[in-house]
Amino acid sequence: MNSQDVILGLLMKGGLSGYDIKHRLESIFSYFYNASYGTIYPTLNKLEKEGFITKMSVIQEGRPNKNVYTITEEGRAQFSTYLKSPIEPNEFKSDVMTRMFFGEFLEKDVMLGMLEDHLQKARDNLNRLTDMYQACMPGMSPTQEICIQIGISNSKSVIETLSQGIERLKKTNEK
Repeated sequence: MNSQDVILGLLMKGGLSGYDIKHRLESIFSYFYNASYGTIYPTLNKLEKEGFITKMSVIQEGRPNKNVYTITEEGRAQFSTYLKSPIEPNEFKSDVMTRMFFGEFLEKDVMLGMLEDHLQKARDNLNRLTDMYQACMPGMSPTQEICIQIGISNSKSVIETLSQGIERLKKTNEK
């Protein structure tokens, strides 16, 4: 999976601007995919050059014109090829887990502060995902619903594991 696949998928239901694409990635996709404008716009340019999308400039009164991107038949075929291709293994990178792994080299109170901060972020993420699920559920496909349910379940698991780990760490005699 790459940005091209995700953007083509987003365009399958209709035309979107780069801003609209970024907004979608920051909302319902945020649990499992992230891309910056620095990735989105070069990908859109590449997709247009390859004939997978077209760009139409929309004149807006009192605001700069915006470009709306629409998928072509070639783009639909490319996206279909992606969907039918073998599933790639998930990649997982985590700054907090890297720091935890090397936590023995930090003072206990510093590590506890980091973990408690991460626990609060996990709680905030769970609340955001739960709210999003409630707001979006009526229009979600069954597979979209599964995606957000996985995010909610994983967030609950992280909260439980962090809570238990923090309590264990508080009881240790390390640093």
